Amino acid sequence: MLDGPIAIVGATGAVGSALARRLCRRAIRVLAIGRDPERLQSLGAELGIATIPLAGAAPAQVAAALEQAAAETKLAGIAHCVGSLLLKPARTTSDAEWAAVLETNLSSAFGVARVVPQVVANGGSVAFVSSVAAQLGLANHEAIAAAKAGVEGLMRALAAGNLRRGIRCNCVAPALVQSRMTEAMLARPGVLETCNQRNPLGRIGTPDDVARALEFLLDPEQSWLTGQVLAVDGGFGAVQAP
Repeated sequence: MLDGPIAIVGATGAVGSALARRLCRRAIRVLAIGRDPERLQSLGAELGIATIPLAGAAPAQVAAALEQAAAETKLAGIAHCVGSLLLKPARTTSDAEWAAVLETNLSSAFGVARVVPQVVANGGSVAFVSSVAAQLGLANHEAIAAAKAGVEGLMRALAAGNLRRGIRCNCVAPALVQSRMTEAMLARPGVLETCNQRNPLGRIGTPDDVARALEFLLDPEQSWLTGQVLAVDGGFGAVQAP
């Protein structure tokens, strides 16, 4: 039975906040870590949970926040829900944009990996958010695809390194999901309809679709599941839509 505490890195995002709400409905102790102070404070007040502000996405900053989260007791799990969206071909992606995508997505995940043995209890779980773009070639996704593929490789190495501790490490890999990051794109005429039609199950994802999968991976009942990437994409990465 999952009883916490669970630290959510990126708790103010669409998926992170959806996961926090799901866990709190089950009376699981949640520690919310995020970079948006206003949204973090609002989420903490809404759910009555502890919050830890995150100054940036560099490994040392993420690691320090998790050490603070585990100051009283080791964590039962960590969900890394940090992400960004950059839809540009490599030839027009600036060095600054490339660096920002890597720091937000991959460096922040490395910050989690750095402290897992110290902050997660034996038998605990770590779940990362990757992307369908890490495995499926999608035009104009070069930067985010590279960063998320790095997250998947990091996850597998972390899983191998923590086998003796019984700490499981997995990823979810969603396709397009409704969120603040995708709001402007999906508001363009015809874009949402086209994206829905391209998905085998006829719709894009919701934050709760992804949060539900993360909740599943964090649960200790999934004790024989580690080093895996769970596609939460409506079949987009595996099935051709009619």
